Amino acid sequence: MPLAFRNAGLIFGLFATFFIGAICTYCVHILVKCAHDLCRRTRTPSLGFADVAEAAFLVGPESVQKYARLAKATINCFLVIDLIGCCCVYIVFIATNLEEVVTYYTGMGEDWEAVNRLRLYMAALLPFLIVFSLVRNLKYLAPFSMLANILIATGMGITFYYIFTDLPTISDVPKFSSWTQLPLFFGTAIFALEGIGVVMPLENNMKTPTHFIGCPGVLNTGMFCVVLLYSTVGFFGYWKYGEKTAASITLNPPQDEILAQSAKIMIAVAIFFTYGLQFYVPMEIIWKNIRQYFGSRKVVAEYSLRILLVIFTVSVAIALPSLGPFISLVGAVCLSTLGMMFPSVIELVTVWEQENGLGKYKWRLWKNVAIISFGVLGFLTGTYVSIKEIIEQK
Repeated sequence: MPLAFRNAGLIFGLFATFFIGAICTYCVHILVKCAHDLCRRTRTPSLGFADVAEAAFLVGPESVQKYARLAKATINCFLVIDLIGCCCVYIVFIATNLEEVVTYYTGMGEDWEAVNRLRLYMAALLPFLIVFSLVRNLKYLAPFSMLANILIATGMGITFYYIFTDLPTISDVPKFSSWTQLPLFFGTAIFALEGIGVVMPLENNMKTPTHFIGCPGVLNTGMFCVVLLYSTVGFFGYWKYGEKTAASITLNPPQDEILAQSAKIMIAVAIFFTYGLQFYVPMEIIWKNIRQYFGSRKVVAEYSLRILLVIFTVSVAIALPSLGPFISLVGAVCLSTLGMMFPSVIELVTVWEQENGLGKYKWRLWKNVAIISFGVLGFLTGTYVSIKEIIEQK
């Protein structure tokens, strides 16, 4: 998030982060309410994100009913691209932090170009990631997730220590960057704040699902805490380091202090442990749709697919080693569509034929058109600027 604030400016970034967080939260409300309505209309106990889209199109206007399967497939496709993209970002993040520490203490590869050193570390991660990805049962990944949370909390505590030590004069920090950099802010911010892919599984597994979108409710409370945390990290991180803010705030503390280097190692290891959980969901989506084609060879095929997907994520990370623009690209391409455009389309299709479904003066139509337009603008500008940055940094 400090990188996002660098692309927006200190004050503008603070207000824009809360604005994007509010839109993301509202779009989740839209999706969950549509899911509840569609569950009643189709007499289905629970629906996933893609299933909500399919059900909406099936009960919607006759002209769109034939696109129900396409809607489900499209959302599943974007979910897979998003989560695979996150896996690629994780690999770049891990390698970037490890490379800085190891190079500083050993001097290994100092005569190489930095980007080539980084690619070597990514390639070295491949066998470890393959072993981790072969775990098919979530219960075996849970202990690693718990350890990752402890490591991240400790690492971020150390990082905060450096952020809040000797803060410079706030008047020296730009309050607004430039219009040309705002698409990068949008992509990075929505990458950090958007988590709509996990909303329906979470809501479906709650003991009392009605508490999810109530007031204050689980969703509102959780999103407020998330937005507040990210805003704090972004605001004070950019205040501290200004234009020297790195793609990951863990890279900014001084390299010659063991405490700072230990934070990098902790967070890198934590993200490595989190890779398995992040990889699990896209693998499940893909495997669920193709396993019927392998007959008696399902086990061999599944393990082969897991290995190939890991190789793919590492290959993409090696090809695109620029962490900041890569994060912005994933956010702009996938999360603007999943988090903003698709929920709005789903709501329009769901209420279109209901009596007064669009509301007085068709306010639901204009509201969703505005959200979709904002998402499309972020998608196009964020994708263009991110790709341009990646090309310039290669």
